[in-house]
Amino acid sequence: MGACLRDLFLRERLLFASGTALLVTSIYLGHLPIYSVREITPIFLLFALFVVIRGVERSRVPLMLARRMEQGGYLAAKLVLLTFALSMAVTIDVTLVTMLPLVLSMRTPRRMDLAILVALTAHVGAALTPFGTPQNLFIYRWYEVELLEFLRVMMPFAGGLLLFLLTLSFFVRTEPPKQKGSIKIDFKTAAVYTLLFAVVAAAVVGLLPTAAAIVAVVYALLFDRGALRVDYSLLLTFLLFIGLTGNIREIVDGALAHRSHTFLLAALMSQFVSNVPTALMLERFTDHWRALLWGVNVGGFGTLVAAMANLIAYRLFLTYGGRKEAQVFLFRFIAAGYVMFLAGTALHYLFFDYIHRYGG
Repeated sequence: MGACLRDLFLRERLLFASGTALLVTSIYLGHLPIYSVREITPIFLLFALFVVIRGVERSRVPLMLARRMEQGGYLAAKLVLLTFALSMAVTIDVTLVTMLPLVLSMRTPRRMDLAILVALTAHVGAALTPFGTPQNLFIYRWYEVELLEFLRVMMPFAGGLLLFLLTLSFFVRTEPPKQKGSIKIDFKTAAVYTLLFAVVAAAVVGLLPTAAAIVAVVYALLFDRGALRVDYSLLLTFLLFIGLTGNIREIVDGALAHRSHTFLLAALMSQFVSNVPTALMLERFTDHWRALLWGVNVGGFGTLVAAMANLIAYRLFLTYGGRKEAQVFLFRFIAAGYVMFLAGTALHYLFFDYIHRYGG
């Protein structure tokens, strides 16, 4: 019994840590966190995405795609470009839950390196568009930024770090596996879940009402219970984490003052309270939206809590790669994240005049 509890704690330490911190901050404030529909919506959409991705996996289409991609050369570079394009179009969370299972189903011994490259690239591509990440969307709407101006400001970030990751990808050499074999595809399941994926993705980006995503859950509940076997502990961790950041925001809000070095403040705060709540906290205290935008996107690299996407990447690797391999992945992922953190900081100051040409 004791060994089981110890294993549960080690496997779900993020869940226990966020729950404990939420309890402590709630006691300090004297009330439980209040969740709004706006805060619950992303978790519901993430749940629907997990369901459809699990359904697509059960059709064996990702396994077939992984086998085909393995056969060609420059696998790492292809994955970087595909992830970058996808993250611009369907947000960082959708990209991670789509691409990481694909990578982790590959037979290459370098799949950990490929997974890290994919996770980092998703940050970079999503940072370019207003809807790619939650913090981008909040800043875009709060400051009423024009789309072309937003793209102009973030182009050096996305372009510079994409070139950096592409360069690194050529050092990740993979050999095509010798075993080929055929993969039997369930075309009916693939077609249904591809359609459901399109519906959920459209709900994520706002082309359809959020409630439209419920069709994926209902379908799985009625016809494919196996697709409901998703990572519920991760979803609960997110729920606790959102409550915790709300408590932190309430505690810090009254004491937080305007700072001149908005970029560095946003980047460093993101390491401890995540980039989304950092954006929400600082947007009301500064007019320097360009520095804030860069700060929270650079700040998404680094610790696991720096961005919810980091938690998603780690949990996906833990699910598909196993606990021992996940520990190595975690260390290397955080180390690679800080390399990207420093690279993003250097790019900010290198392109400082271009980024802040029109003030703000």
